[in-house]
Amino acid sequence: MSTGPPDGASTTPPSPGADAAAAPPLDTPPSPGVDAAAAPPPDGRSVRAAERTVLRLARPYLGRLVGAGLLAAATELAGLALMATATWLLMSAAGRPPLDRLTVAIVAVRALAISRGVFRYTERLAGHDAVLRMITDVRARVFATLAARGDAARGRTGDALSRLVSDVEAVQDLLLRVLVPGSAAAGVSVLAVAGAGLVSLPAAGVLALGLFVAGVALPLAATALTRRAADEVAPLRGALATDAVDLTHGAADLAAFGATRQALAAAGGRARRLARLERRLAATGFAVDAAGVLVAGATAAGVVVAALRAGVGGVLVGVLAVGSLATVEVALALVGAARQRTQLRAGLVRVAALLIAPEAGAAPTVPEAGPTPAPADEARTDEAPVTVTAAAPHDVRLDEVTVRYRAGAAPALDRVTLDLPAGRRVAVVGPSGAGKSTLAAVLTDTVRPEGGRATLDGVDLSAYPAQELPRAVGGLLAEAYVFHTTVRENLLLGRPAADTDALTAATRAAGLLDWVRAQPAGWDTVVGEEGGQLSGGQRQRLALARALLAAPGVLVLDEPTEGLDPAAADAVLASALAATPAGHSVLLISHRLSGLAGLDEIVVLDAGRVVQRGRHAELIAAPGWYRDQWLLQEAAERGYLALTPRP
Repeated sequence: MSTGPPDGASTTPPSPGADAAAAPPLDTPPSPGVDAAAAPPPDGRSVRAAERTVLRLARPYLGRLVGAGLLAAATELAGLALMATATWLLMSAAGRPPLDRLTVAIVAVRALAISRGVFRYTERLAGHDAVLRMITDVRARVFATLAARGDAARGRTGDALSRLVSDVEAVQDLLLRVLVPGSAAAGVSVLAVAGAGLVSLPAAGVLALGLFVAGVALPLAATALTRRAADEVAPLRGALATDAVDLTHGAADLAAFGATRQALAAAGGRARRLARLERRLAATGFAVDAAGVLVAGATAAGVVVAALRAGVGGVLVGVLAVGSLATVEVALALVGAARQRTQLRAGLVRVAALLIAPEAGAAPTVPEAGPTPAPADEARTDEAPVTVTAAAPHDVRLDEVTVRYRAGAAPALDRVTLDLPAGRRVAVVGPSGAGKSTLAAVLTDTVRPEGGRATLDGVDLSAYPAQELPRAVGGLLAEAYVFHTTVRENLLLGRPAADTDALTAATRAAGLLDWVRAQPAGWDTVVGEEGGQLSGGQRQRLALARALLAAPGVLVLDEPTEGLDPAAADAVLASALAATPAGHSVLLISHRLSGLAGLDEIVVLDAGRVVQRGRHAELIAAPGWYRDQWLLQEAAERGYLALTPRP
């Protein structure tokens, strides 16, 4: 028997939480009947706070947004003036006056028609330019926050995708579909009432009353009628995105366990619920829009009656009537803005939660599902951040480190001490759940210990900027991701300036060079989404080659030979260790014990504690887990090799 699947088998590397005895299961799909989108609706205070957060991000683009608002107002004014002028022209022309009395109006109609189109185009250009610039910044911030908080590990990837796409679009809609048209409609309404007042004060009063109903009462009614349903839409869309990811990537496993129908039923139930909510919102919107049409007609009729009673001439009465209809139509944009704002509430709150930095001095909170993750791009202690010398030897030490994934649970690491001076090579072994991957996470500062210290060159790891630390401590971690791009681009991730000779050396050390040379596209071979065009062993070799190419001062290798047959695993491990630059440290995490004889120290973990340590020869001579596992693996691998067909 083989201790691991042969090269070519598709395997899933263990997650960091898999080695933590108390770690909870990650990304567990919801069972049917459980609403994954169930969440309390956002209250008014949280919505207002979210809107303030978004508007603060809009400050650098305030000039462009104000310009877009003014252009929107100019567009509506041009349309209103066009309707009024055209009405005056038609009614005056019916009396067959001299042509010179109509010339100015004819020219004005043409000029207003052209200017309205020009203003609208310019407004859309300016508004979208400002908003797209802002959205770029917002998406970058959201992505950085998700990456820093480790939401991909503790949360659902589909929900993270929904936050990054759909919820961020709520920021765009808040500006383009709420603030800009809403402010333009309010400004035009005020100017229209003032213009009507120059003709007839009673007519202006009736128009003001109609605009109040259309621009204030109806928006409030639309908000009240749609708020509850709209608050459920964004979480449901996030749940559906999660369902799509689960059903797509987990199709084979669902089919294998006969759970496809159950998963489809759960996803279908959420889809039907979302469809019902959207139909309800559409029906409510239709009712409000119909009420708006009635308000417009009633306002125009009231203006006509008031103007006639005030003794206004016939032509001007027609102008006031048509102008009132056009003005109320403009004011009804406030109904659309209010309805849109209501639908954006949940999305804005979800996005704002990823944009608000924690207050200085606030006590850090430990999430229930895991240890405190490292922040992304900030100096993470009160001391000035230190810098990292790229590709230089470094000394790492763990001193009585304790990590606990859940309050009250057994520690994933329990007072672990480890010295890794420059040039030293240490292996960490132990049964599944012993804490090996958690140890690697502490070394890379993606998990913070609740007790003890983790230092690099005598300085706490938390003092190093997150973007610089991987240059000192990094490598091949659990669940290394292979991107949907070329072999070259995947390799250059950690060392963008590497030349072809460096790529060749790294892939040769990982045992992948022959495969690359055999491909028609060579280094430009596209490996597919998550390396789908590669076998499990080839994906692991590619990730290993990327780690070797980056060449950090402390190279962490978490199961570097996962998915390889025993003979290939021994050859790749020996080649990778030989390719590590002199003076660089290596921390090797492995379930396999073959190939560890040349390392300086082997640390055996069990239930988060160090139960044995020493060199290979010392450990196989002493009773304990290491010797027992060594004998089992040796017997298993000899049987595997005996069954392997010889060429």
